[in-house]
Amino acid sequence: MNAENLIALLIAAPLLGAAVLLVGGRRLDAAGHWIGTILSTTSFVFGVILFADLLGRNADDRTLMQHLYTWVPVAGFQADVTFRLDQLSMTFVLLITGVGSLIHLYSVGYMEHDERRRRFFGYLNLFLAAMLLLVLADNYLLLYVGWEGVGLASYLLIGFWQHKPSAATAAKKAFLVNRVGDMGLSIAIMLMFTTFGTFAFGPVLSHVTDASEGRLTAIGLLLLLAACGKSAQVPLQSWLGDAMEGPTPVSALIHAATMVTAGVYLIVRSGAIFNAAPDAQLVVTVVGAVTLLFGAIVGCAKDDIKKALAGSTMSQIGYMVLAAGLGPIGYVFAIMHLVTHGFFKAGLFLGAGSVMHGMNDEVDMRKFGGLRKYMPVTFITFGLGYLAIIGFPGLSGFFSKDKIIEAAFAKGGTEGWILGTCALVGAAITAFYMTRVMLMTFFGEKRWQPDEHGHEPHPHESPKVMTIPMIVLAIGSVFAGGFFSIGDRFLHWLEPITGHSEGDSPISAGVVTGATMVCLVIGVGIAYLQYGRRPVPAVAPRGSLLTRAARRDLLQDDFNHVVLVRGGEHLTRSLVYVDHTLVDGVVNGTAAGFGGLSGRLRKLQNGYARSYAVSMFGGAALLVAATLLMRAV
Repeated sequence: MNAENLIALLIAAPLLGAAVLLVGGRRLDAAGHWIGTILSTTSFVFGVILFADLLGRNADDRTLMQHLYTWVPVAGFQADVTFRLDQLSMTFVLLITGVGSLIHLYSVGYMEHDERRRRFFGYLNLFLAAMLLLVLADNYLLLYVGWEGVGLASYLLIGFWQHKPSAATAAKKAFLVNRVGDMGLSIAIMLMFTTFGTFAFGPVLSHVTDASEGRLTAIGLLLLLAACGKSAQVPLQSWLGDAMEGPTPVSALIHAATMVTAGVYLIVRSGAIFNAAPDAQLVVTVVGAVTLLFGAIVGCAKDDIKKALAGSTMSQIGYMVLAAGLGPIGYVFAIMHLVTHGFFKAGLFLGAGSVMHGMNDEVDMRKFGGLRKYMPVTFITFGLGYLAIIGFPGLSGFFSKDKIIEAAFAKGGTEGWILGTCALVGAAITAFYMTRVMLMTFFGEKRWQPDEHGHEPHPHESPKVMTIPMIVLAIGSVFAGGFFSIGDRFLHWLEPITGHSEGDSPISAGVVTGATMVCLVIGVGIAYLQYGRRPVPAVAPRGSLLTRAARRDLLQDDFNHVVLVRGGEHLTRSLVYVDHTLVDGVVNGTAAGFGGLSGRLRKLQNGYARSYAVSMFGGAALLVAATLLMRAV
């Protein structure tokens, strides 16, 4: 079998699992979780086989195409179901299926006592299939199908425990906010078709010079809007924190390793468009810089361990979007950080789930403390993820995030200094909030108390089916970044697709690394002074104005309520007023005018013959007078 014929099987395996588990009924309850895990792993095995095939080819011969059928065969408009596997999509395939399979395995233990576990694994498989379709599509329209499939699956997974009003609300919020971004993608595809006559990657990206810069800027900004929705970037970031209401494996899969990275994939895949539209590219960097600081500040104030990690995810995706906005200087490093982040952030979320598993689903870090004694494997794996995300020398985050900071300075000029400084400040804040999470959870004295029923938590280590995936992800957190950096192998792997430019940095890489390490030490030191040397109060102090705002997600929901909800209400009332006064006024006024005129004309029809005779005589007299007047003239 040719390697090209295996591409569709990447999607078919989890899609089959979703169909079987969601349609098969209760008879599959006993084995449904293993069916989902096996089919997810099968997709990963196909991915490894295809990866080996690509490695055996020359760098310029690593694009495999598989055409399944013509989807829409209409004159002047043809949509094909064709898959493209190249270095970029292959990277995502391995991440999605590899980390996804580990999360499936973890979920076997985490969801053990859930009555709807089979359905949960069906949703997980459905999500994997949609995400794989998104990254393997060879045209924007097929990508859009995967994009919407990911939105549907995330809605089902976030609201899986729909008996909780908070989970049902969070699912609806994520779905609706993402619809705003999805409108951007759909309009961008329409503009592509009217501009290029197609929406296939090859023709569109190779003929960008045929379009005006204004048209490309519009397409780029619309694609960015779509990316902001899926990747929780400002201004469409409000859904991510609430999405933590879903089961923790959902947070690890969707909000750490896969779905939130879809926006980064879209920008990098569309790099030729952004390269030809510098204004749109600038907006991408601004969105990334603002979001990396926004998410980091929010993460500093959260006592809910999952929401603190959600703020961290928003911030780290901001780094990736910033790098993607730098163009050929940063494309490779955006994807590199995406992959390393997939390891350490998925590991951190699974570690948080392990802590919750041992603490009766408690998420308030103020009720933890000293858990390293009770959960040694969770402590070590979580700790390695912590060191990786703060950029500790030698671990994955050190190699990938530092490259983004270097690339930001390499942009050159005032823009480079501003972006690089934002990235450095973000590194310091990252070190602070992650050290805070580490200290409040695993160090100090125990702070948990009996619940309202008198039941005191008895923290314990999670079963092996949960700790083994955590260990594997921790290994990736330690070694992935260094492995990618040896001989710039990751750069050389992606460069044929993304291109690469060194830029013109005003400062050396060594100085950037030194500055990053200083920021790391400052962040860790402040967190240690505040949370390591002082007892953690059971109730959070009132704090400064910024702290109170950060606890409320920097008022993003308040802003949305005032600007969008209230604004929408006022707009609706204004339109109703215009409809009632102007539109209805014109319609009703016209009707009333004709009604009044007809009423007056009706009085002329009184039924008396003498009145009609007088009218006829008067009319005849007027006609005679008019005729005589015209002859005289």
